[in-house]
Formats: sequence, C-alpha cells, structure tokens
Amino acid sequence: MRRAFMTAVKSGGERRFIASQAAATAKVDVSSPGNDVILPKMPAFDYSPPPYTGPSADEILKKRKEFLSPSMFTFFNNPLNVVDGRMQYLYDDKGRRYLDAFGGIATVCCGHCHPDVVEAIVKQTQRLQHSTILYLNSAVADFAEALASKLPGDLKVVFFTNSGTEANELALMMARLYTGCQDVISVRNAYHGNAAGTMGATAQSNWKFNVTQSGVHHAMNPDPYRGLFGADGEMYAKDVQDIIQFGTSGHVAAFICEAIQGVGGIIELAPGYLSSVHDIVKKAGGLFIADEVQAGFARTGSHFWGFESHGVVPDIVTMAKGIGNGIPLGAVVTTPEIANVLTRRSYFNTFGGNPVCTSAGHAVLKVIEKEKLQENAHVVGTHLKTRLTALMDKYELIGDVRGRGLMLGVELVKDREKKIPAKDEVFHVMDQMKEMGVLVGKGGYYGNVFRITPPLCFTKDDAGFCMCRSLVRKL
Repeated sequence: MRRAFMTAVKSGGERRFIASQAAATAKVDVSSPGNDVILPKMPAFDYSPPPYTGPSADEILKKRKEFLSPSMFTFFNNPLNVVDGRMQYLYDDKGRRYLDAFGGIATVCCGHCHPDVVEAIVKQTQRLQHSTILYLNSAVADFAEALASKLPGDLKVVFFTNSGTEANELALMMARLYTGCQDVISVRNAYHGNAAGTMGATAQSNWKFNVTQSGVHHAMNPDPYRGLFGADGEMYAKDVQDIIQFGTSGHVAAFICEAIQGVGGIIELAPGYLSSVHDIVKKAGGLFIADEVQAGFARTGSHFWGFESHGVVPDIVTMAKGIGNGIPLGAVVTTPEIANVLTRRSYFNTFGGNPVCTSAGHAVLKVIEKEKLQENAHVVGTHLKTRLTALMDKYELIGDVRGRGLMLGVELVKDREKKIPAKDEVFHVMDQMKEMGVLVGKGGYYGNVFRITPPLCFTKDDAGFCMCRSLVRKL
C-alpha cells in the first residue's frame, strides 16, 4: 500500500494539467501515461472577477527580487499571482478560481472581501481614516466593549495593536511589570512572533536569529504525536514545575502558550496539560498568557477561544489574524488590575485602535454571530477531519491528522514507526494541489505538515472537493 502511495506521489510531476481560463468551473483532465483522471467540478459560486489588466506574475516577481527583502519567500514552483478574492475563493490574474484552504494563514475568518466587513471599512474610511486615540471616537470604544463581552471573568480591558507579534510583546512586558519577575516560560515548538521579546518566547530555531534573547525558559512540548510522554499531559506539566524549581528563583512572570500550535504544525496540547500548568504557574506567582492569534475567533469550532476547551481562564489574552479578517489588527485583553501597570509610564501605539481597523473588527464579530460561523467551523471541520483521518488506513504516508474545527493539520512521514518527516512530499503535493485548484499551507519544524485553515464559511461541498479522489491521489 505504501509503495502504491509513493508511486502516486512521484508520478504526479509527470502529469499534464490541461485547462482553459475557466478550468476551475469546468471538468478538468489530469493525465499521466495510461492513467486518465477526471476532476469533478469545483462547487458552484456566483461571482466572476473583472478582467485583470495589471502586470504579469513574471513582472511582479522581478520587482520583488529587486526591491523587496530577500527574506520574503513564495509558495509553489510557479508563484501564484492572486488578484481577486470572494469568501472562500481566490482568483489569479487569468481569472481562474482556487479554493482557499489556508485563509491567509488562518487570518481570513469571515471570507475574502465579506460584504459586511467591506461596508464597515468603506463607511468609516469615508468619514475618518485616522486620527489618534488621543481624541475620542466611537469605533474603538464600541469594538472594545463588544470584544470584552466575548471573554470570561474579569477580562475586559483592551489595548489594540497592529499584529500578533505586537500583542505578545506587550503581554510579556505587562506580565513582567505586574509580577516584578523576569522569567517567562513558553513551550518548545511554539511561535509567538519575531520581535525582541517574542523571538525569545518562540521556540523553533527556524524562526530565531542569533541576537540576544534572555529570560525565557522553554518547557517540553506536550505533543501527543511526537512528544516523549505521548498524550500524558500531567507528565509534561511536571517539566514546567521542574523549570520553576531548578531554573528560576521559584517565582515567574508568566507562562505563554497557544491552545493549538499553528506555525508549529497544528499541534494540540496533551489532555490535562494546560489546566495543570495553569495551577503550577499561579502558585509560582506567574500569569497565564493565552496566545489566541490563530486559534481564536471561533476557528476551533467547539469554542470561540482555544483556551476554553481546556477549562482555564487566562490572565491575559492576545489575539490578531482573524480579529480583522485580513485588516492589520491585534489586541491584548486583560483585567483592570493588570492593565493598570501601563500607567506607570507613557505607553502609546500610533495605529493601535485606528477607527478603520476597529470598525472592521467589530463587523467581524457581528458576522461570526449572524452567520453562525463558529457552528459551521465545528460541523464542517469535524466532517473534514473525519474524512482525512479515514485516509490514514489507506495511505501510510499520512502519519497523523489533528486539530479542531477549521484548524487542521495532516503530517506526512516516510516511516510511521520512525516518524521520519516527508518534507519533499509535502512540497510536491502542495504544488500539485494548486494546479488542481486547491490552496493549502504547510508548517511544523520540519515543514512536513499540511495546514488547513480556511475561511470559516467553508462548506461541506468545499471539503468534499478537497477530498475528491483526484486530489487525494495527488497527496
């Protein structure tokens, strides 16, 4: 069975993709010698993008290489020139439609160019694009109130930022100021940002530069698939206790953690881990910071926030990505007591609380509720995960399927017992799926995990198209 699966992977590059400009809405032939495959129609969608008259992909790529940072990379052997988007679909410069199963890295939650969000942005932009929070404006106050209503306990004071990195930087500083301690504990394989403090909390060498990073201890990752203790959350929690006892003064500033590691490869925490660590850290005088940058805003389906499924209430919650459906926006939400530490000096963010961005964020909350996107994420995500899990019985290359709602991961391995990462296979499959009309992401330290984080308006028909026989054969 494994040999047959690997043959399908290796032969994929030899297949010819025959398509017209309308390939995404018509049947497409994908051929290889002696093996003709018919790809079913992509689900119907009532939108046709206007003709594109801008520069070609080659022209854009040339400018990128000359004028943009060389650190910026692209997916696919032939980079995709995306010029239009509607709900769960993206369109290239030739008008071809793609099913977006990546959602701009778990960012587009309501759908690309959702009319309600666009309307809120346009209306606010026509009145006032920017002033400063030094003046009064109802947009930021109204959104803060609405956002606070979605959080438990005394979490009701909001500070707006422009990104998840900024939010986590601020949260770490606030924890250190509030507790008077410097030691922070994060989890190995975590990603919390790429600025000075957050790079220290990030625990993957792929994302860490050789610059000064101090005051952070990285605990054993409670990874049920690759972790030393499997799904035993209590054993991983003991490592946090050991760090406090043997690596600090016995007191810590904070423990920061994602409910599901996103960049790390959609890793769910071992059961019982977060609740145990929460108690351990509180006894050491520390705060619990919940990083909800990717898991928040109904993406996990079962709950609005990822931490809720673990039965804990954080002291600080950070968020971004889905908060604005693509608009640059982030936030830190905490208690009035903790928030008060920022009054010790002046702390300011020029664009944090911008009226256009906060108007967009408020519209996002309304859309999630009106269109029952949390329920949809649960129903469609459970359906898709069930179908993906069933593939494990057929293809040994699939080592693990995990995640919640519409935050799913599929890890490919060359050997299930040794769990050797199948990185090249993931690159190949992503390229082939793009040619077939489906966009997925990748992640994990080894780059061997498919990240499936589509807009929350994703349907069962969309899931079915992702899973149709022709696409599965491209895995």
